[in-house]
Amino acid sequence: MRYTTHFRTLGASLVLAAALACAGGMNLDVVYAERRPPPDRIEVIGVAPSAGYVWVGGHWAWRGNDFDWIPGRWVPVERGYRHWVPGHWKQRRGRWYWVEGRWRR
Repeated sequence: MRYTTHFRTLGASLVLAAALACAGGMNLDVVYAERRPPPDRIEVIGVAPSAGYVWVGGHWAWRGNDFDWIPGRWVPVERGYRHWVPGHWKQRRGRWYWVEGRWRR
């Protein structure tokens, strides 16, 4: 009986973690960088492909043991949203991690 309770608790915890991850309330794949990211590159922003697009600027991504530049791009505005909040690097306890950009109403 004790094992049954343990497995139920474990199962409920896994379901909750998956639900939070899908809802954006929890990021299960945080990657920490060993050092501060380089300064952002200057990007030439062309004309939007059409109305209803927003520019998502490029950023540095941590790839194993070094940074890799991800170029900016035009993306369609998601339905029901108006503003893009850019992603950014944050420091915590001497390490750096990326906070993904998101849509805001």
